[in-house]
Amino acid sequence: MAIKNLTEGMLTVPVAPQGPMGIGPEPTLTFIVSSNPFVESVGYRLSKRIFDVVVALSAIALLSPLLLIVCVLIYLDDHGPIIYRQWRVGRYGVPIPFYKFRSMCMDADKIRAQLLAQSDAKGVAFKMKNDPRVTKIGKFIRKYSIDEMPQLFSVLSGYMSIVGPRPLPLSEGYECAGSQRLRYLVKPGLVCFREIGGRSLLTFDQWMELDEKYVRSQSFWTDLSIFVRLIPAVLGAKGAF
Repeated sequence: MAIKNLTEGMLTVPVAPQGPMGIGPEPTLTFIVSSNPFVESVGYRLSKRIFDVVVALSAIALLSPLLLIVCVLIYLDDHGPIIYRQWRVGRYGVPIPFYKFRSMCMDADKIRAQLLAQSDAKGVAFKMKNDPRVTKIGKFIRKYSIDEMPQLFSVLSGYMSIVGPRPLPLSEGYECAGSQRLRYLVKPGLVCFREIGGRSLLTFDQWMELDEKYVRSQSFWTDLSIFVRLIPAVLGAKGAF
């Protein structure tokens, strides 16, 4: 599916059910579109894809020793799975596989429901500064975003980009309403305005506003300016928990 030009009004697109094997009527997401916010040129798509592949391959090659050490430490911690997989909302609302180094105990998803009332985040997203599910090695890799490194392979496969709105879990992503759904008009990414502007210290509404800002201002130079600010943001670890 391709969207070249949008005019003011409503845009309704079909999305997959709550998982790729879902059965039942096809749900839809309706976007509120105004002022032609998203026009993606062929040149931009090509330059963005080249940038994604070059950065992802370079990062994997450069960080491979660190990634191997992290794999070993995660396994030694509790002999559980090294990679955590979850379905998240991708472009046009379609679920995509999302991978991270496992930073929590093996039954983290089951415990999550018991912790919802203790969330430190304001809005739909669930975040805890002192999440009891996080392992010892998990605290370190989450602080410096090392747990996100497996997503470099998702960038190579085309599910994600280096720069773009962070994909939300299905339970949170489909709660987005109105102009918040503009984030689904672009491919999700590893880093966007939120990740260089405070991460979990921001409210959910502030997060969505920044994603909308990205959709409306996206260009190769916008992507590059966000990317060059990534390393200082990661090292500073502001809002990382």
